[in-house]
Amino acid sequence: MRVPLGVVGIIYESRPNVTIDAASLCLKSGNATILRGGSEAIASNQAIAACISRGLQAVGLPENIVQVINTTDRAAVGELITMPDYVDVIVPRGGKGLIERISADARVPVIKHLDGNCHVYIDDEADLQKALAIALNAKTHRYGVCNAMESLLVAESVAAQVLPELAALYAEKGVELRGCEKTCAIIPGANAATEQDWYEEYLAPVLAIKVVAGLDQAIEHINRYSSQHTESIVTENTAHAQRFMREVDSSSVMHNASTRFADGFEYGLGAEIGISTDKIHARGPVGLEGLTSQKWVVYGDGQIRQ
Repeated sequence: MRVPLGVVGIIYESRPNVTIDAASLCLKSGNATILRGGSEAIASNQAIAACISRGLQAVGLPENIVQVINTTDRAAVGELITMPDYVDVIVPRGGKGLIERISADARVPVIKHLDGNCHVYIDDEADLQKALAIALNAKTHRYGVCNAMESLLVAESVAAQVLPELAALYAEKGVELRGCEKTCAIIPGANAATEQDWYEEYLAPVLAIKVVAGLDQAIEHINRYSSQHTESIVTENTAHAQRFMREVDSSSVMHNASTRFADGFEYGLGAEIGISTDKIHARGPVGLEGLTSQKWVVYGDGQIRQ
């Protein structure tokens, strides 16, 4: 049967909607939770916590199954992540620096993702109208989210055809383009990309573009530079799509769809506690099931093993 993880510590920055989302998910999955938000939204977090407390009282549940830490002192985070006797799992949500610090210092298991360097690859057998729509949406639908495309890969055989049209669309949105040498030759307004650009999660109207020889080089590039969040291939060749989805080592892989669909709600999970790029316990959007584990339940009537 599925069973709760226990006490879930959630450390997050800024957005106060995490307070109610996390509390609701933990409550629904049978977990207690300790929430520590950032200083930017401490008053909102406290107000939401007071509402949660009143709701728990109204239905006869213990108030302390949802607790909000009222200090923004960083020392409180250090204490929380080193209390395995009291906390069963830590879920950090925030910038890369926060998550790296927690992952390095925690003595409690961590469900995490470090960043979202997501890729779209336009294959040499892509429907170019689909490619234009997907590449535009994946980058410009929202910039400051972890499932936005940060790097675009284009097969060399279609690059001269598709990149000028994409460049015009991105120019309308004010997106800065940083490209490899071949990209810059096709798009005169693009800036030269550095090695760091291939690793970057911009969370901004900036896009790295690389022209690749084909599917082999696209897969190699993604597995080298990706943060293992979400990658998409645009192609009408089913064999290419299947190989891409089999060999790309990310928590979500897509065929002919925008990376923006990598989301708990879009996957039918409802709200999510976060998107995990870990490989153990939970991977991808973490909803109710990701906040549970399992135990085996055996009903007997005197049986003994011979």
